[in-house]
Amino acid sequence: MRTGRPLLAAAALAVVTTGAAYALGPDAQVTKPTALKRAPGATTTTSETTAASRTASCTTDVRYPKRQLRGVWIATVKNIDWPSRTGLSPAKQQAEYVRILDNAVKRRLNAVFVQVRPASDALYKSSLEPWSKFLTGTAGKDPGWDPLPFLVAEAHKRGLEFHAWFNPYRASYDGDVSKLPADHPARVHPDWIVKHEGLVYYNPGLPAVRDHVTSVITDVVKRYDIDGVHFDDYFYPYPGGSAQFADGAAFRKYGKGEKLADWRRSNVDKLIAQVDEAVHGTKQYVKFGISPFGIWRNKAQDPTGSATAGMSAYDSIYADARHWIRKGTVDYVAPQLYWPSGFKAADYDVLMPWWAKEVKGTDVHLYIGQALYRVGSTDTPAWTRPGQLPSHLTKNRKHKQVKGDVYFNAKQLLTNPLGVLDLIVKNHYSHPALLPLMKDRGGQAPAQPADVKIQGTALSWKGSPGAASYAVYHIPSGKVGECATADARNLVAVVPAAGGDRQSFPASGGGAYLVSALDRLHNESAPAKAAP
Repeated sequence: MRTGRPLLAAAALAVVTTGAAYALGPDAQVTKPTALKRAPGATTTTSETTAASRTASCTTDVRYPKRQLRGVWIATVKNIDWPSRTGLSPAKQQAEYVRILDNAVKRRLNAVFVQVRPASDALYKSSLEPWSKFLTGTAGKDPGWDPLPFLVAEAHKRGLEFHAWFNPYRASYDGDVSKLPADHPARVHPDWIVKHEGLVYYNPGLPAVRDHVTSVITDVVKRYDIDGVHFDDYFYPYPGGSAQFADGAAFRKYGKGEKLADWRRSNVDKLIAQVDEAVHGTKQYVKFGISPFGIWRNKAQDPTGSATAGMSAYDSIYADARHWIRKGTVDYVAPQLYWPSGFKAADYDVLMPWWAKEVKGTDVHLYIGQALYRVGSTDTPAWTRPGQLPSHLTKNRKHKQVKGDVYFNAKQLLTNPLGVLDLIVKNHYSHPALLPLMKDRGGQAPAQPADVKIQGTALSWKGSPGAASYAVYHIPSGKVGECATADARNLVAVVPAAGGDRQSFPASGGGAYLVSALDRLHNESAPAKAAP
C-alpha cells in the first residue's frame, strides 16, 4: 500500500488495470455474522445515547455531518512524505512535520495516520527493533532524539487524532540481511525470514513472528500517547514475478491438513486477533484498524464478491477483511478505493456500496481510502477532472455506513493538485467534524462546561475535568433549540484543551454561542450557552 504508493501503482493497480483476476484459494466460506466482542473491562457510555435522545426529533443535513473521520496518511518509507530526506536535523524534521499538520488543520482534517514502522524498524526509541534508516540514512543509527512524543503531541495540540501505522511483515527493503544492524530481529532470528523477490519478509506462518509483531505494537501502545494502531494492505507479498513465497517448511509444520491458501489466511487472521486483544487489553480506548486492498474478491471468484475484475486480496495476499469485520477483530476498515467512478475493472461506484454492505449491522466503522495522490494523473482521464474525487464524497452521503475518508498522501496536502482540496473544503468540509464514536472503546462525556461567557470578542469558559477538547457552536440567529447541535451547521471549532483554569475562543458577530466538552474519543457533554 502506502508503504509506497508507487509500489501499489506498479503492482496492485497494474493488476486491476489489466483486469487480471487471481484465484489461488478455495471459494470463500460465507457465514452469518458473529456477535461482536466487547473489549475486556469495557463500560457502556451513555453519552451517545443521551445526545441521540436529545436530538432524536431533529432533521439533520447530510452536507454537514457532525461526526466524520477526515484523515491523511503520512508515509515515512523511502521518505515519501516525512522526513523529506534522510539526515535532516531534528529541528528541520520537526518543521516539516508541523507544516504537514498545519495543512491538515487548514483543510479541516481531524486525524493523521503516521508510519512509525515501515520495515521492522522504528521511528521511535525501541529496545525491540533498530532505528529506521529513513531518519538518518543508516539503519540503527540514533537520530539524536525520539520523534514519536513530538509527533503525537503536535497532532494533539492541533486537535488531530494520532494513529501509529505499522507494517507487520516486511523485514527489510534490502535483500542482503548482512547489511542490517547486528541486533536486527531478522539477523538474530534468521529462521523467521523469507527472502522473496529482492525483499525480506517475516514468515506469517510462525507463531514467534506473530508474537514479535504483537510485542512491538504493545510496546508502543504502552509507552506513547497514541490514539490508534493502524495496518496497511501489505500482508503476504503482492503478486510480482514467478517466484513462490518459500514458506513450505512452516506449512508442513503448522498446516495441520489445511489447504495452503486457507492456512495463509488463517495466519493473518490470527495476527489480527492477537493484536486486537493486545491493544485493547493495554489501553481500551486505543483504536485498531486496517486499510485493506480495495477488492476483497471479485464475483468471478465468489458470488458475494464485488462486480469487479481486479486482484483479489483474499486470494492473492491472503487478506480476508470480511473475516475481520464479522469477527469484530478490528474497530474500522479503510479500504483503499483508489479508482475513479466508471473505471471498468474497479468502479468506485461499485466498490464503495459493497464495503458499506459488508459493515452493515456490525460495530466496525468504514472509512474510505481516497487517492489524493492520483488527482491530476493523465494515465486515467477521470483523474484529470478536479471534480472526480469530491464526487466520491458526495456519493458516500447516500450510505450511512461510510463514516469518513482517509487520503493518501500527505505530500498532496501541500500541493493541492487541480485545486481539489479547495473543492472538498468548500463542498464537504465547510465546518469541522467530531470523530465518530466507537462504543466498545468506552469513554465518558466530561462535565458540561461552566461559567461560559462572552466578554467583548472573547468566548471563555471554565475547563471541565477530563476534557480533551471542546466543541464550539455559533447560532447566528440567536435562537437556540434542541436541534442546534444535531449536525455541524453551527459547529465552528473543536478547540483542544489548554492549560489553565479557563479556556477561550475568539467570538465574532452576534447570535448565541454554545460550548460542549469532549473526552479524547469525542464523547460529548450537554452544551452550555454563553452568557452575555
